[in-house]
Amino acid sequence: MNLVKFLGAALAAAVLGLSACASRDDSSKRGAGEFTSDAALVTKVKTAIASDAGIGSASAINVNAYRGVVQLSGFVDSQEKIERAAQAARNVEGVRTVENNIKVRPSS
Repeated sequence: MNLVKFLGAALAAAVLGLSACASRDDSSKRGAGEFTSDAALVTKVKTAIASDAGIGSASAINVNAYRGVVQLSGFVDSQEKIERAAQAARNVEGVRTVENNIKVRPSS
């Protein structure tokens, strides 16, 4: 009877120990494939913005992506350019949403 209790306790300890080592689902981390997809999405959005002659200097616009959410930031000369950059980003395949944080450059 003592052997059965000992084996039961040992099995329980082993199960608890292994469950502590099990990988957890952390949805805030990206795998290599997602990181590559985000990098490709950034490139596509930057290309789309640079291809729009009405936006002007695309180098003044920063683009980041995370799981299909694209964030635009930087400064341009007019509200129209802000809207055109956001629309160019929205038109890129794979973009789920656009967070547009571009600002109009203050005149000096």
